[in-house]
Amino acid sequence: VAKNNVRKVRQLNDGKVVTGFAGSTADAFMLLDRFEEKLAAYGNNLKRAAIELAKDWRKDQYLRKLEAMMVVCDKDELLIVSGTGDVLEPDMDVAAIGSGAMYAQSAALALKKHAPHLTARQMVEESLHIAADICIYTNHNLIVAEPAA
Repeated sequence: VAKNNVRKVRQLNDGKVVTGFAGSTADAFMLLDRFEEKLAAYGNNLKRAAIELAKDWRKDQYLRKLEAMMVVCDKDELLIVSGTGDVLEPDMDVAAIGSGAMYAQSAALALKKHAPHLTARQMVEESLHIAADICIYTNHNLIVAEPAA
């Protein structure tokens, strides 16, 4: 495993949009570039850009071979763009992708329910640390980004 310090979080549109990705880093960067193009083409409409990216992902023979997933969010929306070209709106405003996703998501949902005094950032950080304690493919080198208002 050679991803100890890979930065898989990016901010777009002057920090108003945050993207995170899992899977092949080269594939994810290609998708990130395509998503950024769609975001610009559709007036920074997050959902529309994600849907148009997913359409391309399903149609394009080359894109279908990419092995990556993305989470995209702004201050109003949270979406997962899956490796099969689906756009998902997660339940309960919690999204997780990657090797430790189920551990992080479970921890985040528990914290959201039982520790409402924590900020969203604190919940994210603690959830990722819990996932890293459990999953051998997840580490404690965290990069947490929040969309600008």
